[in-house]
Amino acid sequence: MLTSSPSGTNVYVNDHAVVDPGVEIGDGTKIWHFSHVQSGARIGRKCVLGQNVNIANNVAIGNFVKIQNNVSVYEGVTLEDYVFCGPSMVFTNIADPRSKYPQVGSTFYRCTLVREGATLGANCTVVCGHTIGRHAFVGAGAVVTKDVPDFALVVGNPGRVVGWVSEAGKKLRFDKDGLATCEKSGKTYQLKNGAVREVA
Repeated sequence: MLTSSPSGTNVYVNDHAVVDPGVEIGDGTKIWHFSHVQSGARIGRKCVLGQNVNIANNVAIGNFVKIQNNVSVYEGVTLEDYVFCGPSMVFTNIADPRSKYPQVGSTFYRCTLVREGATLGANCTVVCGHTIGRHAFVGAGAVVTKDVPDFALVVGNPGRVVGWVSEAGKKLRFDKDGLATCEKSGKTYQLKNGAVREVA
């Protein structure tokens, strides 16, 4: 069905999805089967939430974000614009969970920030309390245990930087001067002192 929210029009919420009161959803966003968006969540424009996605209380999601099937975005996680969450990838929000010693409420949560344009591959895990840099690419099955730099390509368990990617997700190959051009976008990047940035 098509519905309206306090912040958007032409929002699609499947009949088998649940959107709690007090949620903001931007124009053109789609929420598919068996998904649940909890109170206080803010979802931007033109986002797509696949099947069986859970968005917890007070989560902030930017514009043009794609969240594939079977992903839970817990309170304390923020997704900036154009983030891609692959199928069944995992966020956490408590560093030392114990059923016998429950830690309930946001005061116990360690925040995770996923910056603009980052990709989190299928079945990867992001341990809470870290930042995934702009346009970084976390490979399928990787386990993120520390901050990820902008444009970094991360694989393995624990996740490690094995290369660099462009905004378009193409692997960058730097010349002797530390410059590389993206084969897809034509944009130029510089690797200097262990960090990558786009250059004019």
